[in-house]
Amino acid sequence: MAMYGGRRSQAERDAITVEIGYALCSAAFAAALLFGAVAGPAFAFDVSAGTRGTLVAAGATAAAVLFVARVVSVLVRFRQRKAPGGEAGQPSQPGRTNPDS
Repeated sequence: MAMYGGRRSQAERDAITVEIGYALCSAAFAAALLFGAVAGPAFAFDVSAGTRGTLVAAGATAAAVLFVARVVSVLVRFRQRKAPGGEAGQPSQPGRTNPDS
């Protein structure tokens, strides 16, 4: 497969672009939800400035860590799927098309 050497086809480049876009969008959504869950109470309830700052900082840190972890996990899973012998590779028992065979 050209993914690990040589030139990539247009279909492979498109697949990589779509996967990167999916990784970034899903990571941003998950990070925003986490930030809202952690920092949201600081704005919904009457809390001190110190508590608000702590919750916002904790939410931002947790969201950043989640964002990076999500992007990396999606892209690593995509790469493994495209690797020779990965999930999308050849069946483990060539010639068998029915699981009951």
